[in-house]
Amino acid sequence: MRPYLRSCAAAGFLAAVSVPAAAERIDTEDLRNLPPADVVILGELHDNPAHHVNQAAAVAAIGAKALVFEMLTDEQARRITPALLKSATELERALGWTEAGWPPFAMYYPMFVAVEGAAIFGGARDRDVVRRAVSEGAAEVMGGSAEVCGLAVSLDDGEQVMREAGQIEAHCDALPEDMLSVMVEAQRLRDAALARAVIAAHAETGGPVAVITGNGHARADWGIPHALDHAAPELRVLTLGQFESLPDEESPYDFWLVTEPAEREDPCAALTDR
Repeated sequence: MRPYLRSCAAAGFLAAVSVPAAAERIDTEDLRNLPPADVVILGELHDNPAHHVNQAAAVAAIGAKALVFEMLTDEQARRITPALLKSATELERALGWTEAGWPPFAMYYPMFVAVEGAAIFGGARDRDVVRRAVSEGAAEVMGGSAEVCGLAVSLDDGEQVMREAGQIEAHCDALPEDMLSVMVEAQRLRDAALARAVIAAHAETGGPVAVITGNGHARADWGIPHALDHAAPELRVLTLGQFESLPDEESPYDFWLVTEPAEREDPCAALTDR
């Protein structure tokens, strides 16, 4: 049985952790010596293989007792058995990975098996639930736990503008203006849902919990860590962002690193060539 799946409330696990006062650039070798934490949120660019190699190394180094995947719903995670974990092909098929549209499973499989016996949780919400957040708002969808997750508080104008700018960039300037605010609501719902899965994972296993997710969800100022600040402030949280070039300004992570860019086609071509 997995507790807390319907709430962002958490039991107390109190301790202190030494993390940088400001974002600190590290190298891949440093991933093997991260400071202790209850939750380590490992950001990525989804289609960069090097980022997944780094995540697998970090998962193994911290000895994660649980993993939370942005890419899986809780229902998908419950399909996983020790027998399935022995075969990347069978696990991919059982999860319906390809149909979900994520990058090749071969990039993610090493995280699933980085620590033998680690519990696996899904932090994604079903698409129909996300659509409801778009139309009704994230707080309405989360119901009674919205206040605990921080969703009951409206974003201030400055943060709303910044988040909408992020959506514009992520969607190659192809989103209609009236979609920007609702896309932000969907992002807030996903952050809260991932935080809820983290709390469940820690409650069940005692941690450390590793979270495999995109950089946007990993950022400390308004991603999963922000939701955890509201729902479970006693958890020690460490964040990592991974980039392909130097960020323009201060990175909203405890640690960050830069890798070689992945080879990819123009991600905007499908959205802008119309």
